[in-house]
Amino acid sequence: MQLKVGELARSTGLTVRTLHHYDEIGLLKPSERSEAGYRLYSQQDVARLHGIQALRHLGLPLNEIGALLDGEAGAPEKILEQQMNALEREIAQATELRARLALIRDGLVQGTQPALGDWLQALSLMATYGKYFSAAELKIIFNGWHKIEREWPELMAQVRTLMDSGAAIDSPAVQALARQWMSLVHHWMDGDFDLMFRWAEMYRSEPSAQGRGGGPPGDMNAYMQAAIELRMQAMKRHFDLAELRRLRYVPEPEWRAVDAAALKLMREGEPADGPRAKALRAQWFGLLGRLVDGDRALFDKLLAANRSEPLLRAGSPVSTEVRDYLTVGLDPNAT
Repeated sequence: MQLKVGELARSTGLTVRTLHHYDEIGLLKPSERSEAGYRLYSQQDVARLHGIQALRHLGLPLNEIGALLDGEAGAPEKILEQQMNALEREIAQATELRARLALIRDGLVQGTQPALGDWLQALSLMATYGKYFSAAELKIIFNGWHKIEREWPELMAQVRTLMDSGAAIDSPAVQALARQWMSLVHHWMDGDFDLMFRWAEMYRSEPSAQGRGGGPPGDMNAYMQAAIELRMQAMKRHFDLAELRRLRYVPEPEWRAVDAAALKLMREGEPADGPRAKALRAQWFGLLGRLVDGDRALFDKLLAANRSEPLLRAGSPVSTEVRDYLTVGLDPNAT
């Protein structure tokens, strides 16, 4: 069966002018012509036209398509394979976009109907997030935020106070907040350092992401990242990333309670080997045990690292005075 140019145009949705152009440039020449001079297209011509349209859909210019079709890549099975691969990429992109839009929708369901500007900002922010995270990863991040959203504003307020006072990033006060910052982010992202590193990179590189959704503004983030980098350098001298991933979150009030109780015992003259001091030491060791998830070797390394690293000791959740009090009489090599 052969088709005239008009019939082929109607069947494919193309114009007769387009088919004439393809003929003129040698891209799709009809196999035959009728006695009256009409172009006649065979089944092979139609297959070639399908290849032309498939490659055009992939974004190739006409001057490259002919060479491809005339080579091995122009075989029908190759063209179909290319088209299927292109469709799979489009499906993956559409699925990813749908998942991201669902995240926006879920956020809107929990709040009020946004204005147009809010819509545009949300879509812009999602595009920024999409450079660094898949929709599945963003779902983990967004769903985990509730774990730290209460503590985060108070922590940022404390950081701002120290920033305004000109506190150095290696000072005990800043290092204590750096430890809290690291602990909260670790808890938020379930110890996934890859997510944490990419989140930090996004915050450094994308001003549009800074200060959004309760997050820190750019200057605060830069200040804390510098303090955290100092702390990480000290930690990496003692731990690898696999060990750091095993650390668990212990709420800050529990550390503060031990510190306050120890200071009270010290003011009251309770000896370090007294029953109340021993009970408090056991409580402190219990918190440390939760921090290392019961790993005794990691427990010992943590205590040793704090003994040998002034920076880690400066930001410890209990003060140096309390630490010395609670470890009086203990063999350092036994802990």
